[in-house]
Amino acid sequence: MAVSKPRPAHLHVSPLGTPSRDCSPDYLTMTRDRPATPDRASRSSFSSIRENESTLPQCFSKTKISSYLDPEAIDDLLSPPSPTGSTSSTDSQQLKMIQTQTHTHTHTQPHTQPPTKFLPPVTNPNSRLLGYWTPADSFRGWKEIQVKGKLASKSFGDLQILHQVFKDTPKPTKRGGANRPGDAPLERLPTEILTSIINLLALDVPPNGVSRRNVDLMSLLLTSRTLHIATLTTLYSKITIPHSRIFQKFLAHISEHSTLGTIVRRLDFCHFNPAQLFSTAAERSQARNLTSETLLRCLDLTPNLQEFLAQEYLDDDLNADVLRKLFLGLSRLQAVDFCGCTSTKFKEAFTSIVSPNWPPVLSIRRLSLHKCLTLPSVVLETILPRLNHLTHLDVAGTRITDAALAAIPVTARITHLNLAKCTLLSARGVIDFLTNHPAAKELEFLSLATDARSHQLFDAESLNELLPVLPRTLKSLSLKGSKMEPSHVELLRPLTKHLEELAIGRSLTLADVNRLFVPDENTDDDVQMQLDWVPHTLKYLDLSDFWGQELDLVYLFSSGCAILKNFSEPLEVIEVAEDVFKRVKKSAAAVERAGWKMSECGSRGWLVRQPLKDATTGKPIVRDDGRRSWKMGADSWGMRKIPVARSEVGGMYGSFMFGRKL
Repeated sequence: MAVSKPRPAHLHVSPLGTPSRDCSPDYLTMTRDRPATPDRASRSSFSSIRENESTLPQCFSKTKISSYLDPEAIDDLLSPPSPTGSTSSTDSQQLKMIQTQTHTHTHTQPHTQPPTKFLPPVTNPNSRLLGYWTPADSFRGWKEIQVKGKLASKSFGDLQILHQVFKDTPKPTKRGGANRPGDAPLERLPTEILTSIINLLALDVPPNGVSRRNVDLMSLLLTSRTLHIATLTTLYSKITIPHSRIFQKFLAHISEHSTLGTIVRRLDFCHFNPAQLFSTAAERSQARNLTSETLLRCLDLTPNLQEFLAQEYLDDDLNADVLRKLFLGLSRLQAVDFCGCTSTKFKEAFTSIVSPNWPPVLSIRRLSLHKCLTLPSVVLETILPRLNHLTHLDVAGTRITDAALAAIPVTARITHLNLAKCTLLSARGVIDFLTNHPAAKELEFLSLATDARSHQLFDAESLNELLPVLPRTLKSLSLKGSKMEPSHVELLRPLTKHLEELAIGRSLTLADVNRLFVPDENTDDDVQMQLDWVPHTLKYLDLSDFWGQELDLVYLFSSGCAILKNFSEPLEVIEVAEDVFKRVKKSAAAVERAGWKMSECGSRGWLVRQPLKDATTGKPIVRDDGRRSWKMGADSWGMRKIPVARSEVGGMYGSFMFGRKL
């Protein structure tokens, strides 16, 4: 049964300042409609995975129909009101309308804007970044939206009365005991406190994916001028773009009201899919809703942007001008994600802008080039030495070299590092970096995983050097693909006293792994070990390198193995290889008798411990919900992509984190 959890989340906002159509990050399967290039011979279809709230971990929502796909409510807003309330019903009419609006927006003079006033935060009166904008008395802006149609009303909230907000109306007569407008105790709170409270009302998706999502925020906009100002920050600070039409509307709006563009702190394209609105590439090209030119204009209008989250379905629009703007033209930008971008255009654009003449220091703190397979090494060798304040680096699958890794400034303080499947790195280069580099002393997440079928980074001798130098701050460690020996168990045991996630390499037996959970027996030294034994802290164990018969199921379910027993708590998730999962699935009854369940997502499968039941009530005991600060918003265990922004799991990022093989 799903359990609701009030938590701040990131808002899907239409460019009119209103909540967009009720849209849950759904599990989509849509092939991108464009010719394959030599760099993308096996382009993955669009898929979105989001975590499902449950009493068990590793639960993900899967549906092949996304509410993002239904553009009717958006069409209502794009169409001018008609006496009958009807809307355009054909794709050709919609396309013509979008083209007309885009052309008009591009070639007309800027709209004359009413004056606005900047309110600095009480906690930092000199800040021009952390304050709030209040519209002038005459400013109605995005409140003047005539929404018609049942779908529009349900999706965006009933905005038909918003055009009346802050019109000149007779002041109400003060009643006995009532506060004057703007003088209620709640309104006297500092705006930053009000905004923090209002953020708790912002929902990423409604609980059932259908009901109205932001009715509370819309009500706040109508409550008072003070709450209106605070709510604007929540609505505009984090913008999610699910498709190009939303982007076109958003761009048109901040072009007309540039003050609202200064509120934007995040542009999130992780749900973006160009095939959602148009069936052919020609239609998308003619609409020109999202192009490299419009994207650059959007960046020009959001000067305080701090997080830019892209993915492979946007890579052809990331031309040299856009990339130059991101790295050199936005002084406050802290997080950039180019997950899965591999197109030839993207590679050539990136290669063309890197230069030794770049400034010595860039503002980026969190950088993800996850699975950017085609970027040449020179890009990383140019960028990494300039990241003086780097904390998160995901270069999984890239052509990073030992030289680029060593060139990270000593002033960096890396907490999250993903070097999975980096075939140009050497074991010596990685060990030297982790041993001697000041930036690697506070690591919390470290992935050194490889696919043992094609590449091996660490052999047994290299692991003997690596394991003793790993910092005690580590919470997640992946050694998947490395060659291990039984002697490594002694080196792994100290790590299990502070690790919460551990991915084991190859060549061990299940009996060797079992020694991580129980002290050795039958020798004099082992008696002292049992007396000094410190319980482990592991919540997740990755055994996916145990292929076929290498994972002894008979031993796993036997009384001599502690892995599935209560004694192994707090362990609650065990990942197994795809072929092993299929074998275990045939014995689901045995798994349940052992107190575990099976869960799968995409090509990954897990055994998940069932929660114990209260002896008196018979209800499941509340489990650890899996939330950790180092997970950056994820609840599940075993993520294979580092988030660079704190948000709920969803979109293509959810697929890369939890739905794919290494």
